[in-house]
Amino acid sequence: MHALLSRRWLTVFAVALLASFVMVLLGRWQWSRYELRSAINDRIDASTVVTPVPVGDVLAAAPAGKGAAPGPGDDSAWTRVTATGRYDTTQEILVRNRTVDGTVGYEILTPLLLADGSALLVDRGWVPPHPDGITVAPAFPAAPTGPVTVVGRVHLTESGAGAVDQRNGHWETRRVSLPAIADKLPYPVLGAYLLADADTPGAQGLTAIEVGHENDWLNLGYAVQWWIFAAGALVGVAYLARKDLREQAAAESGAGPDPEPTAAPADAAASA
Repeated sequence: MHALLSRRWLTVFAVALLASFVMVLLGRWQWSRYELRSAINDRIDASTVVTPVPVGDVLAAAPAGKGAAPGPGDDSAWTRVTATGRYDTTQEILVRNRTVDGTVGYEILTPLLLADGSALLVDRGWVPPHPDGITVAPAFPAAPTGPVTVVGRVHLTESGAGAVDQRNGHWETRRVSLPAIADKLPYPVLGAYLLADADTPGAQGLTAIEVGHENDWLNLGYAVQWWIFAAGALVGVAYLARKDLREQAAAESGAGPDPEPTAAPADAAASA
């Protein structure tokens, strides 16, 4: 046993323990990602059956003047809400480079002016690009005039500061960054936008944006994999240590490997 207290084996044990500890931490991190994504999927599933709530119950009021309100917490994402107002078609935003069924097109964001003077950005749906290319604005159905009640799911602002500029007579951007968009609009906006249901006013004639589930099973698989690696590192070191002890014990007792059997002389075999 004293052989396992040598510098060589102590180094091996330390490296194995450190590697196992790191792999356990990586497994726990993947498990936390699995729990987070599972919670998102649960909210997505729940939003299909629950009655939508007023948008004011989920999103904070917009600030006075201009700008975007603070965004809600992650637990508010995908909540199904309802809002009533009037579409402002003069300030529509086209979100380019959005793919549906393998085709790159645009999502149409239209501000919905609320009673308090603020706006809720509504993603009415997706349209393909113009046949003549990106230098021509895509054709899409106009939003209805007059008061409308919109139903949809809360979508958090996208990360990254997407530039918002004028192209083809419309505001265009690559990312739905609400602070950047709010800077271009003449009124304040709420801190999240809405993915309109397919049957909500103004969404007809557009391809509804599907809400895809998170691949939580991928993170679960990674977590289990890291934990198996952690256990395997310890089991492997234990196996090598046991093998080394047995070889040293055999050497100290003078026992060696069994000699190879020798073949009987040919003449002896013949005489037999």
